[in-house]
Amino acid sequence: MRGVLFDGKRAEVVDDLEVREPGPGEVLVAVSAAGLCHSDLSVIDGTIPFPAPVVLGHEGAGVVEEVGAGVTHVAAGDHVALSTLANCGTCAECDRGRPTMCRQAIGRPGRPFSRGGRPVYQFASNSAFAERTVVKAVQAVRIPKDIPLPSAALIGCGVLTGVGAVLNRARVDRGDSVVVIGTGGIGLNVLQGARIAGALRIVAVDANPAKEEVARRFGATDFLTSAEGVRELLPTGADHVFECVGRVELIRQAVDLLDRHGQAVLLGVPPATAEASFRVSSLFLDKSILGCRYGASRPQRDITLYAELYRTGRLLLDELVTRTYPVEDFAKATADAEAGRVARGVLTF
Repeated sequence: MRGVLFDGKRAEVVDDLEVREPGPGEVLVAVSAAGLCHSDLSVIDGTIPFPAPVVLGHEGAGVVEEVGAGVTHVAAGDHVALSTLANCGTCAECDRGRPTMCRQAIGRPGRPFSRGGRPVYQFASNSAFAERTVVKAVQAVRIPKDIPLPSAALIGCGVLTGVGAVLNRARVDRGDSVVVIGTGGIGLNVLQGARIAGALRIVAVDANPAKEEVARRFGATDFLTSAEGVRELLPTGADHVFECVGRVELIRQAVDLLDRHGQAVLLGVPPATAEASFRVSSLFLDKSILGCRYGASRPQRDITLYAELYRTGRLLLDELVTRTYPVEDFAKATADAEAGRVARGVLTF
């Protein structure tokens, strides 16, 4: 079968991958569409260290082909969106409703694929850049069949991370002020999360002025090409600032833009060894810097919620899909993503 394989030096489309059958508590999914996220590109450029060879992709949707023993919540023929959380469901963190903190879901890459008889790693417990993938049952969330699969694919990472960071981690409230630094795939979802939460002032910041139209469509009330102008709009600072780029100088700006009791939420992914600095005294007025993993999401609950918000017109998905590419055009999709020509490119099988 076809898939995108990274061998440690380069990523290419291959057609001789194999995937094993689902075991107990697992689901085999025929992937229909998968979003190209910067996290996939970060594996290729080394920003995110990951063992190779590995099948990339972690934001997908498709149709269940087969389920393993004990799986009852989905069946063959169901449409599903895939999450990256292969959480155990039984540890203390899972029991508290914090599956993103489950230690079984972090840093334990499996190898359900093979090529030429050699095992191949699975990225983010998902590997959606393959015609078929095997995931834990908890990762497959049934969605209504009237949701287009290229749009549904984006729920599993960009929406869960961006909207979840607003609703679950920062808990933005009605009337709050929000600044979003970076309006790529994650930033746009933060914008619409802030809109859904009822934020009063939503300021988008992006160096590319061409992004203003789409930022406003997703919820921005104001658009700036530099964070320098935020204080003119919010003289006392913002209640919440989301850094969605992953640059340490922008993290510093996020902290500096906070009002009293404000929160800086870090969503961008800088290199693993990057360090950021800030004035300690700037935090004394009950300000906070919050890390955020995967939108502090609970995928079985949140994906279902976001699917219904989409069906009622409150959450935008179709507008996120800037362009679709056959998987054979992975190189073109990657070049467009790196150049910022698309908010989210989607590979199709």
